[in-house]
Parts: sequence; C-alpha cells; structure tokens
Amino acid sequence: MMIRRDVGRLLRVGVAPGLGIAIIVYFGYHLAHGDRGLVAWRELSQRIEQTEAAARQVAAERSELERRVALLRPDSLDRDMLDERAREVLNRAHPDEIVILRGATPPGR
Repeated sequence: MMIRRDVGRLLRVGVAPGLGIAIIVYFGYHLAHGDRGLVAWRELSQRIEQTEAAARQVAAERSELERRVALLRPDSLDRDMLDERAREVLNRAHPDEIVILRGATPPGR
C-alpha cells in the first residue's frame, strides 16, 4: 500500500513538469524546424535575395535592349547600328575588313 501511494504521489508531482517540458520541446522544435520556423525563414530570405539579384540583372539587360532598339527606330536611326545589324543578319563583311570570330580557336592549336 505504501508503494502504491508513493507511486501515485510521484506521478502527480512528475506528470505536470514532464508535460510542461514536452510542450516546450515540441514548440521549440517547431520554432526552429517547422514550416514557418527559423530555418525556413533563413532559406526564404536567401531565395528572395537571389530572386532580387536575378530581377536586377534582367532589368539591366532589358534597358540595354531598349536602348539598342531605340537606335533602330526610323525617327532616330543610327547608321552604325543599322550597319552592325545588317552584317550580323546577312553574315557579310566588306573585303577590306578583318573579321574576328568569337569562340573560334586560332589555326594551329
């Protein structure tokens, strides 16, 4: 009888703190590793930085393309730009010009 009473008292005294510790561990784990936890927040922040960097790069490329297109408009036609595009599209060059091919290896290598 004495053992049963001691076990009952031990359970009453130990269950509440044990349950409290279990709840704290549960919420602590999900604070760090949950869907909206600190690890997910850090990964999301990195993805946002990468996406913003890609957006800035695309914006720079777009502004460069817009500048080049503006040079080809009939009201502000740039002869050098027109000549460059015509040679590139037609794949032609003047006989007295030197043509440097990009990405080609020099002869003898």
